[in-house]
Amino acid sequence: MPTVLFVFGWRFFFYSNEGTEPIHIHAEKGDMECKYWILVDEVEIKEAFSHNLTPTAQREVKKIIYQHFDIIVLAWKEHFKK
Repeated sequence: MPTVLFVFGWRFFFYSNEGTEPIHIHAEKGDMECKYWILVDEVEIKEAFSHNLTPTAQREVKKIIYQHFDIIVLAWKEHFKK
């Protein structure tokens, strides 16, 4: 379960057994968690699921993902050798 980023209390990570899925990132902070698909060609993200996420937290997570988009994609490709 590699941690890619730790920003403002949010831990961004993926599970090592999810390499057959499209690129995505999980985030958790306290009892909030979510998963976002990373659409590389479109430079876009899409929420896969969320739990206990407030609108403010959702905006914060999305902003962090966009700010670190390339780092997340590179970490995924390096970890899964793609």
